[in-house]
Amino acid sequence: MAPLERRIVGVETEFGCLVNDENLGRPEGVVEAIKDYLFLDAKIGVLDVVARDEVFEPAQSGGFLVNGGRLYIDAVGSHLEYATAECLGIRDLIANDRAGQRWILRALDDLQISDAVSVYNNSIDHFGGHTFGCHENYLVAGEDMLGGIAVMKLLTFLATRQIFAGVGRVGGHILVDGGRPNYQEMAANPVDYIWVGHVYEVLPDSTVRFQLSQRADHILKPVASRVRFNRAMINPKWEHLYSYGGSTRLHLLFGEANQSEYAYALKVGTTALVLRLLEEDRVEDRWMLSNPVRALREVSRDESWRWEVRLADGTNLGAIDLQREYLERAQRYRGSDQETNWILDEWESVLDGLERDPMDLGDRLDWVAKRKILEEYMASEGTDWSDDALHSVDLEYHNIDPEKSLYHAFAEVNGARRVVSEAQIVDSMDAPPCDTRAAARAELVRRLQTLKGRKLYSVDWSGVSEGPRRFYDLSNPFDPRVPEPSG
Repeated sequence: MAPLERRIVGVETEFGCLVNDENLGRPEGVVEAIKDYLFLDAKIGVLDVVARDEVFEPAQSGGFLVNGGRLYIDAVGSHLEYATAECLGIRDLIANDRAGQRWILRALDDLQISDAVSVYNNSIDHFGGHTFGCHENYLVAGEDMLGGIAVMKLLTFLATRQIFAGVGRVGGHILVDGGRPNYQEMAANPVDYIWVGHVYEVLPDSTVRFQLSQRADHILKPVASRVRFNRAMINPKWEHLYSYGGSTRLHLLFGEANQSEYAYALKVGTTALVLRLLEEDRVEDRWMLSNPVRALREVSRDESWRWEVRLADGTNLGAIDLQREYLERAQRYRGSDQETNWILDEWESVLDGLERDPMDLGDRLDWVAKRKILEEYMASEGTDWSDDALHSVDLEYHNIDPEKSLYHAFAEVNGARRVVSEAQIVDSMDAPPCDTRAAARAELVRRLQTLKGRKLYSVDWSGVSEGPRRFYDLSNPFDPRVPEPSG
């Protein structure tokens, strides 16, 4: 199959929730209230009236929105989760992603619980040992991109891109075979342990002060299809619902929720270019890693910032040098469009900056901004990396409320680089991207909202059913038009 010149992208983010008022009950109840308010009162979309999955996404657990995205409760862990609309442009993606956060904040304000409830787009629970997903989805040319040599070359890129895409974290975790759950825990939370063949215990690692990635310590395999207690860097999705014309969905599990719009854009933009290189078979076999999971962890934990990895042939090479190899090959796409030129320019600029002094990149990279905040806190409080309070500082960096977020406070003072405007984010709360099937689905969602009486419908990414006889086929992800119904 020919390489894709246009690529659909989307991101799914699971949010953490902290409740500081015992009168409000547990976080699980609060996120349910947020979901119900947004669908039933704010009417931002339509709730699923039939189960998408009887176990993981039962009826009423969420639904599709008028902005093309999807908001729902993930049954595993009872997390509030937002999936962006299908996007062709990075700016559309980031605006749509942040629009989901704005709706959550609107709910907190309207429910008058914003003082007692905080929502975070972080990826780690420092004390409980849990990790939350921020998954990237890319349309790729053919199933060859879901396995084999192409994936091994992609793993090299993923293991090393954290030098600019990582969000940073205090401390680390060690995974030990065995431990939880016991019978009582499994009986109380059966959905959490479906299809789990083994479990592990998560212990704090006091040898780590600070690392690039929140997720690296929790990745066990390079590729795996079932990932609960078996987390992988890549989770293949052989799903007909997401396939079109021979293309299919690549689902990346290793990624994190960036507060920095710049780091977010660079993460997704560079990955999309590398996928095109792989589709055209332009990446040499010699860049494959000896052990991708080990390399992921070693790069994340290397406070010397040399970030060396071992290649399959036994030689060592720095992550910056490996990234330059991908960049050099991607330069062939310069001139394709303004967005591609921006990605190539910033990719080169940030690698140059990392080589000179990473700490100069606080206006662009999350892990640098967070480290600066932590160092300022330790200096002002006269403490050091052993202080447990640093975990709270780390967490508040990821608060999605600009009035509470340490990232937003830092960004305002230090002039963090933005990729989208506030106006674009507000517009994206109601308006889907205009150049993908998200526009058609959003229009159909609006029509479903006007149905009177008993509502019988089904909405999915690739199609919408209205009653038993009208089906709208949205299998072409590049077509924004509402098709004629069949049936």
